[in-house]
Amino acid sequence: MKLIYYLFVIGFSLSSIAQNKARISIKNGSSLARKDAVIAIKWETILAKLPTIDTLNFVVINSNTKQQIPYQLEYKGFKSIQNLLLQIEVKAKSELLLIIQSGKPKTFEIKTYGRFVPERKDDFAWENDKIAHRIYGHALDLDPKQHPAYGIDVWVKRSEKMVLNDRYKRATALGADPKEYHLDRGNGLDYYQVDASLGAGNMMPYINDTIFYSKNYVTYKVLDNGPLRTSFQLFYDSWSCGKLQVIVTKIISIDAGSQMSKIENIYTFNDDKPLPVVVGIRKRPNPGVLDLNEKEGIMGYWEPTFGNDGTTGVGIVLMGNKNEMLVTKTNKDYTQLLAKTEVKSNETIAYYSGAAWDKAGIITNSKQWFDYLHVFAENLKNPLVITVK
Repeated sequence: MKLIYYLFVIGFSLSSIAQNKARISIKNGSSLARKDAVIAIKWETILAKLPTIDTLNFVVINSNTKQQIPYQLEYKGFKSIQNLLLQIEVKAKSELLLIIQSGKPKTFEIKTYGRFVPERKDDFAWENDKIAHRIYGHALDLDPKQHPAYGIDVWVKRSEKMVLNDRYKRATALGADPKEYHLDRGNGLDYYQVDASLGAGNMMPYINDTIFYSKNYVTYKVLDNGPLRTSFQLFYDSWSCGKLQVIVTKIISIDAGSQMSKIENIYTFNDDKPLPVVVGIRKRPNPGVLDLNEKEGIMGYWEPTFGNDGTTGVGIVLMGNKNEMLVTKTNKDYTQLLAKTEVKSNETIAYYSGAAWDKAGIITNSKQWFDYLHVFAENLKNPLVITVK
């Protein structure tokens, strides 16, 4: 009788230990290795295996190296957890096995960050360990001394550290030169020119060969803010696009380790027909290098070198859309590269926009930049297969 009791206790204990762990299988069936990839696992899937998980005291372990994997609990603007984000590496045609178990997580390095910048005309700026961007706010529209700026700006960087706060502080401090962040102090600078263009990958309606620019965003909401993914939502006032009144909201997110940001737009308008839209890249007067691939939805541009500041690559990737690539002079001053597609009212259209800087020492020429864009698009078409056991 005692033997049966002991066997029951041992069995119960082993069962309890098993219930305190979950195993994650990540399979890469493609011929391309994934490095520093950020993946999302639905939190409800984790809860199904670990219903009593302590969100403050768990770790994710690489079963091969026994090392902790960086993670983030993603809320997407909700009060409850939506996803578990993990940053991983998976070799081509291979499987990565991870274990979730109780334990004290390390303090993970902050690799993404974004914030509203009221001290600089309501910019919203975001960055990761590779690149930085900003988009302009309503205060810029209200200043008659400021030139219109409708696009996405690029702040090149050659540091894995977060640099936005330092650059704004140096540029907006009392007595500081407001052009301070146009100077390279060792980690990069802002030398990209947006002006009255779509800059590095903004989207606008395009009707009868005309871009209908909105004003800049009026309100915002931060959804998540690192360490592996930063995302935020931007809200715009309605504006006239020919005979249509259009409203748009944007969700922009950036992952650690990526040159690209994901941009999700929802246009609202009173018409059953799709709305033509374009994603644009400002083209410089001097010769650069182009890669316009309508079939794959890839538009790449390697800019001409800008003196001692170096060279910027800009690119967009549109997935699952009917795309037409245009090179057009949209006003008297600016030629733009345009990727044309269409969207229905109240439906999300998603694409990716990004940039690279040769002085960061990772992507240093047009071929490397275009290869990066094509590999990025290929990975989107071949997602990793994730199973929680």
